[in-house]
Amino acid sequence: MTASPVTSPALVLTTGEPAGIGPELALLAAEDWQGLAASVVAVGDPELLEARARELSLSVTLDVCTPGEAIAPAVNGRLPVWPVGLRAPSHAGRLDPANAGYVLETLDVAIAACRRGQADAMVTAPLHKGAIIEGGHPGFTGHTEYLRDACGVEEVVMMLATERDGRTFRVALATTHLPLQQVSAAITPDGLTRVIRVLVSELQSRFGIEAPRLLVCGLNPHAGEDGHLGREEIEIIGPALTRLRELGIDIVGPLPADTLFTPRHLDAADAVLAMYHDQGLPVLKYAGFGRAANITLGLGMVRTSVDHGTALDLAGSGLADVGSLRVALDVARQMATRVN
Repeated sequence: MTASPVTSPALVLTTGEPAGIGPELALLAAEDWQGLAASVVAVGDPELLEARARELSLSVTLDVCTPGEAIAPAVNGRLPVWPVGLRAPSHAGRLDPANAGYVLETLDVAIAACRRGQADAMVTAPLHKGAIIEGGHPGFTGHTEYLRDACGVEEVVMMLATERDGRTFRVALATTHLPLQQVSAAITPDGLTRVIRVLVSELQSRFGIEAPRLLVCGLNPHAGEDGHLGREEIEIIGPALTRLRELGIDIVGPLPADTLFTPRHLDAADAVLAMYHDQGLPVLKYAGFGRAANITLGLGMVRTSVDHGTALDLAGSGLADVGSLRVALDVARQMATRVN
């Protein structure tokens, strides 16, 4: 039986690192939702949000409600809030690791709401990894991995998407937040197979692409130059892609990353799979920084985020750009609306 489409999905928005621009981005979005066809609730400290609204002279009224309560449709100038209390006073631009637990609690509230069916998607404002690590969580490596563990899934895929020349440009990652010296060892045939299966499945179910065409980067310069500049392409990446092609997946690679990101290749692709974080994301962010969404695939629920960090230097200045959050909200809406 096919489920009925979600015409006005409910989105839960975490406000991120309290000293960063996350709180004001939520307020800026609420000041004018720009016709967002969704219901939205923020998760954060109401006093923090009220103070930031006063500091920036934003015309937003907070509606504090009980976590799990039905989420109201987006109305310009109003921001429903599920309250989570700060652990310590927060000031724009000044990190305090004492609030690490606060940031993680906002995520836990949003995750629980999605898993219980109280929300159709979660959207996250940026957090600060260093502050969370210093706040007593040494194993923390980022939103993506935290969500994976909270949802109890084996493999998730980090993908960013933006619009480029009238087409959607998507870059997914085989590895995420790893030191560069650990990347090669982290690329395995089984790992690549899991990542590509998740990517293909989610492109089909969440984006309506029946037969996705993927381009895969090599790890080394010139994709290894036939083994003269590294053998990962010959021994690991190439054989994994061959097996996936035998299963009917439309996949090209491994290709040299320095020439893959050109119109000749990209115009015929639905997504690119880069081997590591800074191989693929600088290209996408150059193409659409501030207009891209970060998407976590494979969670069993919808999660999107902004394409930037906490911007501590901009927090409280009134200069923060809400563009990427608007994209993340709309992409979450679109993904949650699609039911397969």
